[in-house]
Amino acid sequence: MNKTIKFILFFIVTAIFAIMLPNYSKAATTAHDEESLNSVISSADSGATITLQNDITVTKPIVIAKELTIDGNGHNVVGSKDWTSTSGNQTMFTAQFSAAKLTLKNIQLKNGPKYGVQSYDGATVILDNVSISGFKYGGVLANGGNVEVKRLHLGKNGTGANNGIEIDKGASATNNPTLVMNGVLTTESNENVVRPAENGHLTDFTITNTPDTTNKVVLSGNKVVLTDKNNNVISETTIPDKATPNVDVKQLIVTIFVNDVTYKITVNSGEKITADLLKTHIKLGENQVVDGFYTDANFANAFDFNNPITADTTVYAKISKVETTIPETTPEVNNGVKDETPKTGVQNYLGIAVLTILFSVIAIATINKKNIKG
Repeated sequence: MNKTIKFILFFIVTAIFAIMLPNYSKAATTAHDEESLNSVISSADSGATITLQNDITVTKPIVIAKELTIDGNGHNVVGSKDWTSTSGNQTMFTAQFSAAKLTLKNIQLKNGPKYGVQSYDGATVILDNVSISGFKYGGVLANGGNVEVKRLHLGKNGTGANNGIEIDKGASATNNPTLVMNGVLTTESNENVVRPAENGHLTDFTITNTPDTTNKVVLSGNKVVLTDKNNNVISETTIPDKATPNVDVKQLIVTIFVNDVTYKITVNSGEKITADLLKTHIKLGENQVVDGFYTDANFANAFDFNNPITADTTVYAKISKVETTIPETTPEVNNGVKDETPKTGVQNYLGIAVLTILFSVIAIATINKKNIKG
C-alpha cells in the first residue's frame, strides 16, 4: 500500500472520528437521586441531556452554568422541607450567566422556599412540558435573563397573592430580562400570571411572541396582558412606573359587562369591532338573547360600532329571556255523526264465520255421498 493510499485512509478515519466525537460528548446521562443529579450536571459536557430515572427530592439549589437539557421523563423534582440555601440563592433550578442555557422538559417542579426556576443575568431557560407549583416566591423568575415558554403549566405559586412568571432584574445583574412566548401557557390562577417586579431595579424588559404561539403576552396601556388563542384576557398586571416595556404586540382591552359577569378581550388599536364579534366572546344562559350593546349600564345609549377603538373601552350587553310556549293540541272534532262501527274487531270475526260455514257445507256434502253409495 503506497503512502498516498495510507494518507487517504488516515484522513477518512480521522474525519469520521471528528464527526462522531460531538455525539459522544453530548451523550445522554441519567440521574436517580439528588447526589447523582448534581454529579452528572458537574461532569456533563456542554450540550448534554440528563434524563431522570425516578422522582427526586432535593435539599438545596441546583445551579447550572453551561448548556444542558434535563429531561424529567415524566418525574417530579420536589423540594425537601430541610432546605439549605446557597449564597443566598434558594431557587430550585438556576441557569447562571450568559454561557448557561437550561432546557427543562417533561418534568414537574414542586415546593420550594423561593422560585421553581430562574434565568440569571444573561442566562436562558427554556420550559417545554413543565409544571411548576408550590413555590413561595413564584414559579419562574426572569432575573436579568431570558425565559422561553413552549409548554408550561403554572399551579399556585406565591404566598398570598399568586406569582407565576416574574420579570425582574437583581441589583447585581447587568442584563435586562426577556420573555419569549412560543407555545402554550396554562395556569390555575388568573392573578399575576406575568408580573413585572416592583423593587425598583427593573428599568427595561422585552416580551416577544412567536408567530405560532397559542398564548400571547401583549401590552395594553400600562398593563402586561396574557391572552388565549381567541384574544380573551386571562390575566393583566400593572407595569411599575420605573419600568419601560418593549413588547412586540400592543393592543387595547374591550370590557363587556353581561349582567353580573365580565368578559375582556384584546383588539388592535384603530380596529372596528362588531356585535357578532362581541357575541362570540360571551356566554348566554338558556333561552337568552342579546337585545343590543350600550355604553352605559342603564342601556340608554347604544354603542356605535362605526367608530374604531382607540382606547380601552367598556360595553354593556342588554340581555332578555325568550319565553318558550307549549303549542296547543287540537281536540278531535266530532261532526255529530255517531260512529256505529264496533271497536271489537268484527271484521276478523266475520271472516272466521264464513270459513266455518264453508267447511261445514263441504263436510255435509261428503257425508251425503257416502250414504248414497251405501
